[in-house]
Amino acid sequence: MTRVIKIGIIGSGGIAESHARAYLAMDDVQIVAVADVVPGKAQGFIDKLGIEGAQAFENHEQMLELEIDGVSICTPNFAHHITSIDALNAGKNVLVEKPLAVTLDQGIEMVQVAKKTGKMLSVGFQPRYDPNMQKVTEIVKSGQLGDVYYVEVGGGRRRGMPNGTFVSKALAGAGAMVDIGTYSLDLALNALGHPRPLTVSAYTSNHFGTNPKYHPQADKFEVEDFGVAMIRLEGGAILNFKISWAMHMDTLGPTIFLGKDAGLKLTSAGSGPWSGAWDGGIGSIHMYQDEDGQHIETEIPVEAHEINIFDAKVRDFVIAIKEGKPAPIPGEEILYNQAILDGILRSAEQGKEVEIHIPEL
Repeated sequence: MTRVIKIGIIGSGGIAESHARAYLAMDDVQIVAVADVVPGKAQGFIDKLGIEGAQAFENHEQMLELEIDGVSICTPNFAHHITSIDALNAGKNVLVEKPLAVTLDQGIEMVQVAKKTGKMLSVGFQPRYDPNMQKVTEIVKSGQLGDVYYVEVGGGRRRGMPNGTFVSKALAGAGAMVDIGTYSLDLALNALGHPRPLTVSAYTSNHFGTNPKYHPQADKFEVEDFGVAMIRLEGGAILNFKISWAMHMDTLGPTIFLGKDAGLKLTSAGSGPWSGAWDGGIGSIHMYQDEDGQHIETEIPVEAHEINIFDAKVRDFVIAIKEGKPAPIPGEEILYNQAILDGILRSAEQGKEVEIHIPEL
């Protein structure tokens, strides 16, 4: 008989619905509980999606007393830390939505608790499941580019500012950087093999979010809508990171990897004011190199596919639980991502370059 994986969901907003629908499409998964601090919200979520037999809780700690194999953490950013810690300590495997946490210290503690408990801490970066994103990673890691000394990454939206919890510093921690910028960082760091970040020099602003001409909650807008940073990486490579929720421009440019033997240029898929970030697919891939004294530009075909990358992320988490595999996207990797975000905030506030310190785990 096929083992049924029992899942709990903490948080019942829009992202939780995507998790739930992915689980509901699997014959070997049962959603047994949903928790949300807002009275009645968890039960409303269960009723809306028709999740048979699931229990509703207003306290996630009570939910964690149930027999559960894995937990999806779908809360606002500020609660990722405590809910993940509680779930890991309760002996549950965790799939937490990005960003890993609000602060670097929180992320470090989450990884340490996962190691101590022996439970899985996986982070929700679904773009890794896009075949074209995987192709880019394979090219960079294969050595075809030679030593990569410079990477420029970070899409930008002409207009694409969310509201609600996304613009509250207390609830989100930061704005465009943790919402869509964290995907850009993962694209670069994963392809490079996760080199340790050493220093950050950054600038952030929120000229659009705080202007009622551009945002309906301008008086409540507390985070950045634009950020740029230069990050020095272990091994000597430089990462130039740019991100924007809003700007008077159609794009912040392509993502590029400059190697000693070849270069790679990527454009993001999609069109319109909300496109241009690396939370989706790849639009084009071009490689530049010299052959026999000639400058060669090669277009690498972008694969058309019907893979639901979000569902693939959730399914991989379930498979890892069933087969006792390591976390598909382990917290240890994303800790470098978190460290850069933490450094950007510190550098922007202090107006100078700052060092990044990540303890040995």
